[in-house]
Amino acid sequence: MTRIKPEPTSPPKERAFLVGVEFIGKHELLSLDASLQELALLAETAGLEVVGEATQKLNHPNSQTFIGSGKVEEVRALAQELQAEVVLFDEELSPRHLRELERILGDDVRVIDRTALILDIFAQHAHTREGALQVELAQYEYRLPRLTRAWTHLARQAGGGGGRTGSVGGVGLRGPGETQLEVDRRDIRRRIDHLKVELEKVRTHRRQYRTRRNRSRLPLVTLVGYTNAGKSTLLNRLAGADVFVADKLFATLDPTTRRVELPGGHLVLITDTVGFIQKLPTELVAAFRATLEEISEADLLLHVVDLTHPSALAQAEAVYETLDEIDASHIPVLTVLNKIDQLEHPDQVEGALAQFPNAVPISALTGSGISELLSAVSKRLFSTYEHLEVKLPYQQGALISMFHELGQVEKVEHVRGGVKIQGNIPVRLKSRFRPFVLNPSTEDERGGPILQ
Repeated sequence: MTRIKPEPTSPPKERAFLVGVEFIGKHELLSLDASLQELALLAETAGLEVVGEATQKLNHPNSQTFIGSGKVEEVRALAQELQAEVVLFDEELSPRHLRELERILGDDVRVIDRTALILDIFAQHAHTREGALQVELAQYEYRLPRLTRAWTHLARQAGGGGGRTGSVGGVGLRGPGETQLEVDRRDIRRRIDHLKVELEKVRTHRRQYRTRRNRSRLPLVTLVGYTNAGKSTLLNRLAGADVFVADKLFATLDPTTRRVELPGGHLVLITDTVGFIQKLPTELVAAFRATLEEISEADLLLHVVDLTHPSALAQAEAVYETLDEIDASHIPVLTVLNKIDQLEHPDQVEGALAQFPNAVPISALTGSGISELLSAVSKRLFSTYEHLEVKLPYQQGALISMFHELGQVEKVEHVRGGVKIQGNIPVRLKSRFRPFVLNPSTEDERGGPILQ
């Protein structure tokens, strides 16, 4: 008798029910429907199966249950009917909201908010020690005031990266493990302090690395953009790299840098960074400060936009809001309109260029437009100069030398405490001299979308 060994089956996905709220009079980058679609993608990325959704318009959050009491009962009935194990809110919930919702929805349903879901996804995709430390810090900062039964499913420890992770049923929230409810807040704060010390060591290492890199005089180009815009695919295309690519949100988390040759033989360093998203948790922005500093040190930002996304303009604005938040809005930006190969009609590119002035349309997947992009990068880095008048302290000897070596000096005047220099420097270097400019320009260098 021949017996066929059955194929191994993966455990069933946890079933999630989505809840979205539109606050009357409050401006949001994405519409309620678009935001819920994004939440569904986030849930899918985390390994959840979305089985339904409910929405409500409110003037302000309910002080006890966030949504109205009647809507809570509706959600409870629908979750039971659909056998949902997770109720997922598209907002960040306060500790009080979590406690009240858990009490009403019952022991068989976990309440998770958007912030916790994003932290979970980051925990899945942090493969380096640095990334694991950053995610663990963000999770502890988020969970400290929320020590409720919401974390009781974290019942199994699993080693990975630099932090402790654990989950049950294959999904659940990864991160600090089974003792979460047993430790007191003092122990958690002690762990947070330890993680901050470790991450400060990372910052010091990165600072030393950037100092060595600056001595090489190679310009740094950083890819930024909304998650799943195609940044990793573009880096692979430009550098022949092998960065992991997947049609998921936050498929790559840890930054990757590659050397790329531009037309004319110029060499640059191009770094891929974590994708942005609307309502990016403040805990993540703080924890990933060391990584995000790579953006603020760039000579040029390539803002990759998914041209095919119906909310492309809103996503672009979310990126610029994050750049403002991390003090990187002063860096020159070249907009890259990606995925033109997926457009139904070629004339759609012309319409997009009207919304994104001075952008370069490309397909990172097929290579269309890549030569034009490289030429545009070369022009921005090596052919475009800007007039500056700066007063550099004598302690800034490296900047004084840089102005003489790479700029076009017109006038030098030694004054008390430093030296005044007038002349032209490559636009890519402007951000380095920005703190010492005597007549700062208020011009917006973004070249981003025209927003109504």
